Amino acid sequence: AFGHLRQDYALLHSGGALGRGCGPLVIASSPLGMDQLRNRKIAIPGELTTANLLLQLYGEGFGQVVPMPFDRILSTVARGELPAGVIIHESRFTYQQQGLHQVLDLGQWWEETTGKPIPLGGILVKRSLGPHLIAEIDAALRRSIEFAFAHPEISRPYIKAHAQELSDGVIDSHIGLYVNDFSLDLGREGLEAVTTLLARAEQRKLIPPCDLPLFGAPGS
Repeated sequence: AFGHLRQDYALLHSGGALGRGCGPLVIASSPLGMDQLRNRKIAIPGELTTANLLLQLYGEGFGQVVPMPFDRILSTVARGELPAGVIIHESRFTYQQQGLHQVLDLGQWWEETTGKPIPLGGILVKRSLGPHLIAEIDAALRRSIEFAFAHPEISRPYIKAHAQELSDGVIDSHIGLYVNDFSLDLGREGLEAVTTLLARAEQRKLIPPCDLPLFGAPGS
């Protein structure tokens, strides 16, 4: 969604979800190749998601997408209602339990193609708030994440109350994969990854062009 909002919103340095080995997976009810899914309906967790953007960047012929809540995709494909889906979050740890097959790891494809971590999400802020207030928000968010890293037991009851998968092992794997040093600060590597993703999306005319800086805080 950020690619469509850059005129009014900036990206924060903290709170992002980037990493390696954590990208969306294309799964199907039977062993298939990506060429066999061209021009067929594919479930996605939203049209303005990184998952769908990566699917479209992968190649032509994947435009027949069916948006739905991410936690419904596994069951929809398992029941045979759609031939394939793009899964995110906890689903990447549990799809095999429903007898489904991985067709493509979009994150791995991205890493092999660009050499960069995959930008999955970030926190945006209105540019109109001004650089100094944006910097204060960014700093407060970083302190919150640092506290969560130092005291993981405090957030565990809240996480379990809202998790799609209640297994402690799945929850730990999920957090370990998506919450990392990039969550504290995108840094140079994270900035390059986000810039590359947006540039490729612009080249394919999947998002409108924008010449504003990514960040809204001083020194960004």
